[in-house]
Amino acid sequence: MGDDEPDVNDDAYDPLDTPRRKRFGRGVMGGAARRRLKSLSFNRIFPNILTLLALCAGLTAIRYGFNGQWDRAAVALVLAAMLDGVDGRVARMLRATTKFGAELDSLADAVSFGVAPAMMMYLWVMHDAGGIGWALCLLHAVCCVLRLARFNTMVGQPDLPSWAHNYFTGVPSPGGAGIAIMPLILWLYSGADYFASPVVAGAFLLASSLLMVSRVPVYSGKHMRLKPQWVVPIMVFIGAFAAFLVTDPWASLSLIGIMYILTIPLSAWSFRRLQLRARAEATAAAPPA
Repeated sequence: MGDDEPDVNDDAYDPLDTPRRKRFGRGVMGGAARRRLKSLSFNRIFPNILTLLALCAGLTAIRYGFNGQWDRAAVALVLAAMLDGVDGRVARMLRATTKFGAELDSLADAVSFGVAPAMMMYLWVMHDAGGIGWALCLLHAVCCVLRLARFNTMVGQPDLPSWAHNYFTGVPSPGGAGIAIMPLILWLYSGADYFASPVVAGAFLLASSLLMVSRVPVYSGKHMRLKPQWVVPIMVFIGAFAAFLVTDPWASLSLIGIMYILTIPLSAWSFRRLQLRARAEATAAAPPA
């Protein structure tokens, strides 16, 4: 062995001290690549891990649907929605928002809330409706993708008033997926064959598709702020609801779905009221002609 070769049996030997061309390529580029790898923070990838877990949950819902395990399929889809609801917030809290994470989130949402609900509903009852049933399932998936594409193009618009950021334009994709599988959840809760009808399931699929691509304002909750006196009551309510969710999950999910559907017209009314108020204030502040 020559004097210029490292002794791998020496206790002081460090493989990172070998020439850069043997590990990371030649010259300065190799050193820069090594520095980038060594400086990567876990906080930067943790939100992406949550997004991938949501994607896995959505795909698992499809798997349970193929096996006819509808309760597990619904739980997997609800889990995907919960993970999707926190990954963006975690990214903002950790200051780890990236363009890569935003694109990954959109692609995962297209699968979890577009493809997965459509496949679940087709495998459950919509296959009995033949070509019409499949068309309605396709419509849901297509409208979900269009809704995500529109959302991505609207992010960061500077001409929106501050109060408008509290609303989505159209029902978000997790909400659309929840509306699409509402007949399945109600059927799991009540056991009524009425909800297992292709007509009822098709009506919910059509409604979810149109609401996702509509311009109906829907509460977002991203910029919601609470007064200090409301913190403790809300925490108590969440704890009680979590206990009820564990005790009777299908009744809880049915209640959540019905309440969410009822908030859609309330959101539109609230948005319209704020819009009229803003116009009145702008008219009053304008100088007389």
